[in-house]
Amino acid sequence: MMSRPADMNPAPDAEALYASLLQALRDGIAGREVALIGIHSGGAWIAERLHRDLALARPLGTLSTAFHRDDYGRRALPAEMKATALPFEVAGADIVLVDDILYTGRTVRAAMNELFDYGRPARIELAVLLDRGGRELPIEARYCGARHPLAAPRNFALSRDAAGRFALRIE
Repeated sequence: MMSRPADMNPAPDAEALYASLLQALRDGIAGREVALIGIHSGGAWIAERLHRDLALARPLGTLSTAFHRDDYGRRALPAEMKATALPFEVAGADIVLVDDILYTGRTVRAAMNELFDYGRPARIELAVLLDRGGRELPIEARYCGARHPLAAPRNFALSRDAAGRFALRIE
C-alpha cells in the first residue's frame, strides 16, 4: 500500500491506486463468495470495474446514501438521484462495500444504515480507492489503494473517462 506525505504532492495516480486496490481485494477475498456493492457514484464506478476484473459470480449491487446521511440538511439532495439496486439476498451475505475516497466515515455509516434496511449481512468489509484521513467516526477500510492525507477544506475529486480509466484531482 502506497503512502504519501500530507498535502505536499499532487493528486496520486488513480490508475496505480486502482491496481493496488484490485490486488489487495483479490488476495483478501480469495476462496470466498462475496457480494460487491458500490456506493454512488464514485464507489459504484470502482465497484463496476472491480466486479469485472475479479470475475465475481454474484451480481454487482449499488447503493445510495442520500436519505441516510446525518448531514442531509446541509448537503441537500444530489442533482441526479441514483437508486439502490441489490440484486441478491443481503441477509447472511459476505459483503464488500466499495467507495472512492474515505474521509470522515459518514458516507460509510450511511451506507451501512441503508444496507441494513435490506437485511443483516454476515459480514461487511470496506474497500476504498483512497483514504485521505480526517475520520470523525471509527471506520477503517480493510482494502485500500493508498493513504494520502489531505487537510480540509481541500478535497479529492474522482473522474472517469469514456474508456473507464480513473483520474484524481485536488480541489
